[in-house]
Amino acid sequence: MAQVIFRRATRADVPAILALLDDDEIARSRAAGPSPGPDDPTAGALTPEAVDAALWAAFEAIDADPRNELIVADAGGAVVGTCQLTFIPSLSRRGAERMTIEAVRVRGDRRGHGIGREMMLWSLARARERGCGLAQLTTDKRRADAHRFYTSLGFAASHEGFKIGL
Repeated sequence: MAQVIFRRATRADVPAILALLDDDEIARSRAAGPSPGPDDPTAGALTPEAVDAALWAAFEAIDADPRNELIVADAGGAVVGTCQLTFIPSLSRRGAERMTIEAVRVRGDRRGHGIGREMMLWSLARARERGCGLAQLTTDKRRADAHRFYTSLGFAASHEGFKIGL
């Protein structure tokens, strides 16, 4: 297997990232319509901008924002994982910046090979580089495997989260 490197996503990575984000039942239950899965031959094809301009606008906004980093795990040119890091200034915790980790995914055929752990450790090192005092994430209550994974990395289920669709 090719060595995995972690880097900022480029525009060319967006279709693979979207396939990763849609590659589970919980994500599909939230989506308005299905996207190609990672085994679909069209998954690697560039998503035409006319299909969903909002996704491209979101990528452009993330890419242009110095407080957001869309990260990919790259194995020999193939995107095998992704996460988004958001750095948030705060008056709490004595003004320390915090990092929120979102949309953590590893391609189905690469799960269980340590890529998720490497990506999370890389992300935590990135937070330390920026001087963050806290890293936080939320995970769907139905993701029991993810809960065990995050606990094994030292995260504590210290807060109850709430969301509302708008």
